[in-house]
Amino acid sequence: MSEVGYVAERERCAKFLKKYQSSSEPVRFKYMTLLQNISNGQRESLDICLTDVEEFCAKEEGFQDFYTRVQSNARRYLALFAEAADKLLPESSSSSSFSEADSFQILLQQREQTVASKVDHGNLPERIPDTLRRRFRVYFKPDAKNKNRAIRDIRAADIGRIVSFEGICTRVGDVKPLLEVACFTCDSCGSELYQEISGDTFNPIVKCPSMLCQSGKLFLETRASKFVKCQEVRLQELSEDVPVGHIPRSLTVQVKGELTRSLGPGDVVNISGIFLPKPFIGCKAMQAGLVADTYVEAMDVSRCKTRYTDFSVSAVDMATLRHHRGKSKDIYNRLAQSIAPEIYGHEDIKKALLLMLCGGVTRKLLDGIKIRGDIHLCLMGDPGVAKSQLLKHIVTVAPRAVYTTGRGSSGVGLTASVQRDTVTGEMILEGGALVLADNGICCIDEFDKMDESDRTAIHEVMEQQTVSIAKAGITTTLNARTAVLAAANPAFGRYNIAATPQDNINLPAALLSRFDLMWLILDVASSEADTALAQHVLHVHREGKPPELSFSPISPGDLRAYVAHARTFHPSIPVELSSYITTAYAEMRQAETIAGEKALV
Repeated sequence: MSEVGYVAERERCAKFLKKYQSSSEPVRFKYMTLLQNISNGQRESLDICLTDVEEFCAKEEGFQDFYTRVQSNARRYLALFAEAADKLLPESSSSSSFSEADSFQILLQQREQTVASKVDHGNLPERIPDTLRRRFRVYFKPDAKNKNRAIRDIRAADIGRIVSFEGICTRVGDVKPLLEVACFTCDSCGSELYQEISGDTFNPIVKCPSMLCQSGKLFLETRASKFVKCQEVRLQELSEDVPVGHIPRSLTVQVKGELTRSLGPGDVVNISGIFLPKPFIGCKAMQAGLVADTYVEAMDVSRCKTRYTDFSVSAVDMATLRHHRGKSKDIYNRLAQSIAPEIYGHEDIKKALLLMLCGGVTRKLLDGIKIRGDIHLCLMGDPGVAKSQLLKHIVTVAPRAVYTTGRGSSGVGLTASVQRDTVTGEMILEGGALVLADNGICCIDEFDKMDESDRTAIHEVMEQQTVSIAKAGITTTLNARTAVLAAANPAFGRYNIAATPQDNINLPAALLSRFDLMWLILDVASSEADTALAQHVLHVHREGKPPELSFSPISPGDLRAYVAHARTFHPSIPVELSSYITTAYAEMRQAETIAGEKALV
């Protein structure tokens, strides 16, 4: 498209911002209202919904291919919409639109006065760049009909287009300032020169180009330059999207402006952004040749699962919870049976999983000692009793959960590893599965097949809920406030009733003592139980759903809301119950002592 075409496209952008009327929004002119809020200092972003663009193009003449052009050349149209918004930006209607100590506003006024007062500056361009005046960023919000794609399906044909995908954050970098407009000052004549920067690197101007000053040197004025918040995030595709025999693909996402600090390691998020190339620089450019790296400039970020700490139970959710509670008197059993209803039996185990989801109360004493409230659970049993299925279901129900296996995990993969930052080249820590599951659940399958050297990394996490690191000059402690749900098989493959429990459970005593609940699941042959189990499994395979229960199971979304509401309470043990628990604990310890003495005899 020629330059004249882009001028016409800028006029179309301005026409859309000025004339678009929303039928569903309470405000008539949606984007003019947003521009007024930006002018009043109430907003710092102009969010353009692509659904609105498509709706406007269908009604307005001369906009037939405008929506397609925006989709396929999004980076260019971001600049066009920003330039159109600069011209349409109304005057501030608020008396105190910006704070009194706003240095940017004061500096901009001084620049305008200086430009107006100076008569001759040689051949220096005196116009202040629009990017420097602009106090907002333009974001494209995804279309409602736009479906998420797998990371491996984003290819070279999508460069420059808006793409949407889902992934898990494996690494989140620090928020750093990114230079957008560099301001240079001449040490001889005092002139100011501006240089707009579009990429990650630029060649600064060294000598003053003014005709009045031939020998002056230019120095970068950081206070007068414009920086934007920038953060680099590494996203990895979900395990269910990885084909058999392949490894997960990763993609770098660049987050700017208000979207920074909205992601954390371990979050499963939906990203919508512009897929762009990134040429290599330095020595890498000589090795790569014409090959370029790729990244996504984020336009919209949304979490797939909300954390318990960020979960706010709405009035609709509360009404649904009251409806479920009024419908069934025994809500505890109903919630437990709603966990994996397609799995037959295991009522007590499902109750234990429900209690693990709700968690206990973390106590922090006055002297700084913290008593953990997370419940660790171990499922030990014969093969084919649906241990792995229960773990997979917990991963889907819990807002924050990580699934891994014992044989495929190492001590570094569970705790943390030292990596080199691709931007700064510094050594940084990349959290493992236990760190990514902070304030969540870490499900470890085939726990008995893990190497003993790797298994020792879990000891500190399960009791102290921290990961201590002393690697590559980095000495720190990472939070790993996670509940561990482990599934293991007995030492002989199947549980041998003739052998002692110590021989069957092939786990060290130091690790077993850290599990709060230990379930032994045996596959005992019984005619009635086997018949009911076979009928249940056949019904699930035939109908694709569990048999009709005496009640309707609670959906995972409602179950998640119920658990989030339950975690807001901090119960304590009453005095009359404390004496009973003390007596029961003493009797259990006495029974263990007697059993040990008999075993020695």
